[in-house]
Amino acid sequence: MADTITVNNLHKSYGKVEVLKGVNFSVKKGTILALLGPNGAGKTTTVRILSTLLSYDKGSVQVGGNDVKKDADKVRSMIGLTGQAAAVDELLTGRENLIMMGRLYRLTHNSAKERAQELLEDFDLVDAADRPAKTYSGGMRRRLDLAVSLIAAPPLIFLDEPTTGLDPRSRLAMWRIIEQLVKDGTTILLTTQYLEEADQLADNIIVIDNGKVIAEGSANQLKSKIGSDRLELTFNTIKVLNNATSVIKAKGLEVDEKELKLSLPIKDTNKDVRGILDKLAKDKIKIDSMGIHKPTLDDVFLSVTGKGKED
Repeated sequence: MADTITVNNLHKSYGKVEVLKGVNFSVKKGTILALLGPNGAGKTTTVRILSTLLSYDKGSVQVGGNDVKKDADKVRSMIGLTGQAAAVDELLTGRENLIMMGRLYRLTHNSAKERAQELLEDFDLVDAADRPAKTYSGGMRRRLDLAVSLIAAPPLIFLDEPTTGLDPRSRLAMWRIIEQLVKDGTTILLTTQYLEEADQLADNIIVIDNGKVIAEGSANQLKSKIGSDRLELTFNTIKVLNNATSVIKAKGLEVDEKELKLSLPIKDTNKDVRGILDKLAKDKIKIDSMGIHKPTLDDVFLSVTGKGKED
C-alpha cells in the first residue's frame, strides 16, 4: 500500500520558538492517521504545513507524491480541509454554501447543484438544505463544513479536531461519516483531543509532544506498551485495605489509601483473579467492589507525555 503523505525531518519555528523539531511520519492510502498531543504540541501547525497554508524551515513534505512547496497547486487540488471552526457562510443556506464551493472548484452550475444534492443526502442535511446556515445546530454546521470540504471529492482529507464542541450524539454521527469516507477509499489525517475518537477511528496513531513524535503505532500496539490488565479492588475501611495488602503481596501492587483501593497486574485473568479472591476469602477479607482495568489511550497519553489529556 503506497504512502499518501510522507513527512521527513520537519522543522518549524515562530521566531525563537521551535514548534516542530524533526517530525517524521507517513500515512498510507485509504487509512486514517490520528495525530495526538497536548495543546501547543504542533498538531495544527503540522496540518497547516501539509495543506500548503504555512511554510516550514527544514525537512521534506510530500502529499500524493507532490512536494508541498514546489507543487502547492497540485497538492491543493487533491485535498480537503476541515478546520477547528466551521468555515461556512452563515447567511447562505446549506445548499448555497455547497454550490458556491462547487463553482469555486470550477464545476459547472448543473454539476455543482448535483454534487450539492448528493452531499446533502449523504450528510443528512436535506431537510435543512434551504435554511440559512446560521440556524443550524453545532453538529449540523460541522457536517456541512465537512461536506463543503468534500465538494470536489478529494482523495485526501485533513480533519483538524472535527468534533470539538459537539454533543455525544453528533460526535457519533461524525464518526460514522468519517468511517464511510475511508471505506470509499479516502485517506484521512485526523487531529483530535478525544482519545476515544482516535481509538475508534484510527488505523495508526502518532503522539507529538514538544515538537517531536514520541510514540507511534496502532491503538492496540500503544496500549500493549503500557502493560497488562490490572485487577482493581476496593474496600470499606483502611484496616481492611491494609489487611488485603499484607495478604496479596504481589509484584506491581499499587495501593491508594484515599480511595481505599489496590490494583495489581494480571496475565491470565481467570486464573489470577481466582487465586487472589481465594487468598482474601481464606482470611475472611471482604471486597467492596472489583473490576478489571484494561490499558486505554488515556493511559498511553499520560505515560508518554507525563500529562493528562486535558493539559
